[in-house]
Amino acid sequence: MKFGIGALAVSLIATSNLETSCAFQPHSVAFTSSARTVNHRLSTKHSASLLSLSRQSNTSRTGLSMSGYSVGIVGATGAVGKEIRSCLETRKFPVERLRIFGSERSAGSKVETESYGSITVELFSQEAARECDVCFLAVNGDFSLEHAEALTKGDGCVVIDNSSAFRREPNVPLVVPEINGEETKKSKLIANPNCTTAIGLMALWPLHKLFGLKKIIMSTYQAASGAGQPGMDELLDGTRTVLAEEGATAKNSIFAHPLPFNVIPHIDKFQDNGYTKEEMKVVWESRKICGLDEEFPISCTAVRIPTLRAHSESIIVETERPVDLEAARKALADAPGVKLVDDTANNQYPMPLTATGQYDIEVGRLRKSLIFGDHGLEFFVCGDQLLRGAALNAVLVAEEMANNGSLQAKALA
Repeated sequence: MKFGIGALAVSLIATSNLETSCAFQPHSVAFTSSARTVNHRLSTKHSASLLSLSRQSNTSRTGLSMSGYSVGIVGATGAVGKEIRSCLETRKFPVERLRIFGSERSAGSKVETESYGSITVELFSQEAARECDVCFLAVNGDFSLEHAEALTKGDGCVVIDNSSAFRREPNVPLVVPEINGEETKKSKLIANPNCTTAIGLMALWPLHKLFGLKKIIMSTYQAASGAGQPGMDELLDGTRTVLAEEGATAKNSIFAHPLPFNVIPHIDKFQDNGYTKEEMKVVWESRKICGLDEEFPISCTAVRIPTLRAHSESIIVETERPVDLEAARKALADAPGVKLVDDTANNQYPMPLTATGQYDIEVGRLRKSLIFGDHGLEFFVCGDQLLRGAALNAVLVAEEMANNGSLQAKALA
């Protein structure tokens, strides 16, 4: 038993450098400079995983305009911001100039990058950010509420916001491009969905088109990184504490209870109906993205688990039409952004270990529901919440807008 726990701790500690906080850190925002080419040489830590995902992902790029765009990122040193920059590079989004904005504390500092050379951090201002063609906001909701709409007004830029600030606003499209990409034509301000919602809908949408969904019941198992670098640090530090001394208890300030060797059925604030806000985000956002009725029945239980990265979801659906398992497998295997991992005879199924660092979500354990019979399906999903659930989705939104003409390059001075 001691060996097993120790091995787990080694695994947690060894992967602890995969990410940093998603939150905007004003004192540490980096800036990457302009470049016409994005022949990205990855760091040693990321090269293996991103090479793998670039070969395995079926989230294919469509033909983008060859003209380059002026691209801005706010919050570029957080987990999501770093991944946005990586996705822009690996997917070869046509960047004419890349600008990264920070606070007074970080403005003027130099950042060395492999793709763009030595970069100077720019002080964020609405005037400077509006000069961009598109600006990604990887910041908290308060920052987005203060600045996002002002950035888009008049001849301002397209804004793709990763916070929850505008997701429920009826006049702001909430977009997963493979599902409702046409919505990007309606506004210069686009909201990126909650990571749990985006991952689940990648599997649910092909099944909805095939069988018609009547009910969705979801249980999520969410990694510590959903709370950013502080959450990961608390898990790692607590794990070390528990292993170092028999009977020791890990401290907690980020999570409601100690997370090491524990699961916590509590993410975000509890609402009056007994659900948490995280659970209700899945309900609200799924209905909006898929164009479902406001009363469409969806229920979610969100659980924090002691893993570092990639969220997992157990999903049960009731369908309008009878389920054909082989047809379901084919629809999922053919769907963009989805990798079918469903070979139980060889112990092949979705896991955070294999989903981490991948563009595609994994789906498997497909079976007819014992509750809903021929009109029900149960399955398991894993996805990297920093990629499919955040950064990749944001970059795919920009690609969609470039393709449909709603993102236009301004004349560069």
